[in-house]
Amino acid sequence: MIAVAAILLGLCLLLGVPLFAGLLAAAMLGFHSSGIDLAIIGVELYRIADTPLLSSLPLFAFAGYLLSESNTSQRILRLVQALFGWMPDGLAIVSLIACAFFTALTGASGVTILAIGALLLPSLLKVGYSQKFSLGLITSSGSLGLLLPPSIPLIIYGIIVQQMEGGVNISLRELMLSGLLPGLLMLLVLSVWVVWNNRGLAIPKTPFSRQQALAALWESRWELPLPLFILGGIFSGILAVSEMAAVAALYVLIVEVWIYREIRFTQLPEIAGKTMRMVGGIILILGVSMAFTNFLIDAQIPNLLFEWVQRTVDNKYAFLLFLNIFLLALGAVLDIYSAIVIVAPLILPVAMGFGIHPVHLGVIFLANMQIGYFTPPVGMNLFIASYRFQRPVAELYRATIPFMVVLFATVLAITYLPAISLVFVD
Repeated sequence: MIAVAAILLGLCLLLGVPLFAGLLAAAMLGFHSSGIDLAIIGVELYRIADTPLLSSLPLFAFAGYLLSESNTSQRILRLVQALFGWMPDGLAIVSLIACAFFTALTGASGVTILAIGALLLPSLLKVGYSQKFSLGLITSSGSLGLLLPPSIPLIIYGIIVQQMEGGVNISLRELMLSGLLPGLLMLLVLSVWVVWNNRGLAIPKTPFSRQQALAALWESRWELPLPLFILGGIFSGILAVSEMAAVAALYVLIVEVWIYREIRFTQLPEIAGKTMRMVGGIILILGVSMAFTNFLIDAQIPNLLFEWVQRTVDNKYAFLLFLNIFLLALGAVLDIYSAIVIVAPLILPVAMGFGIHPVHLGVIFLANMQIGYFTPPVGMNLFIASYRFQRPVAELYRATIPFMVVLFATVLAITYLPAISLVFVD
């Protein structure tokens, strides 16, 4: 029956059936064949909706939508240019930092390419960077901030882990802090590679201007404290994650509507509607995926998977290499949210069997998914960049390969040096 449920799920996905419907159909078939009352699916949906930590998801998402609808991207770009434009390959590094910072705030990789990439590409070409390098830089840097707090994918991973049976107990505070150093490391390594790769080019530098820097800081004075405020709340423990999300959403609302006045009050229902449709879809997928996962657990699939892996892979380090390759391939065919809700519950028991900390596993998972956004054949950022810049997808494949190699090497370091992820974990 497991095979029949898997075939049904695969067939639904191939036919374009929404993910939640395919998972629901497979779960219903599995439970029915096992003689279990289908009311269990309603119980799972309620259990997800009743999770206190879930309230942080729509609040952070609403704040991100508000920031993406305003001129935040332009202010971030001007600020980073004023502060870092004087460095060697300053504009390329500015592009990396600005994209990572904007993605961290909004939680949307594709929005970063549309909002900031459109501003950066002409400038990169104008100062002398090749079109291949420029396209690869913007396409790959769009997902760099997904590990930085507040990370919506990490929140979803944390919710799934906390809903699983077996005594797994991790906090969202630990998860958010665990992504901080790995995210900054990926940004740093890519910046160093960018400088080394363009060492022979005579790229003009932007002289540092104290006046311009102060003007850019003053212009961004309301948005700049937001990540510091979130990190401060996490480190201090004064606010719970859900409370911090509420305060952050309220702060962004006041700043963008009443201080900058870039979002009209009449636009708020539309923005809130977009947010809730996105979050509602995620919650629905979470609920039915947990029901499907429980069916797999009842059928002993994680145990069978662990036994198979033990027979195939003889040690923890070989398993980690296999895991990275698998996740990289997974990220190339599934979006990050679908990958988390479908695969994470199956991988977690196996990884813990090899002694891998669940927080470290979450960072490994998301670090690979970041690369998956621009991994051929169907990385989402490849098609967004192709649409935005009117370039063939095959050209973007070639442009992003060097960036993918550099970032994957960094992911291996994050994988085999767990202290990078666990330094803030108690």
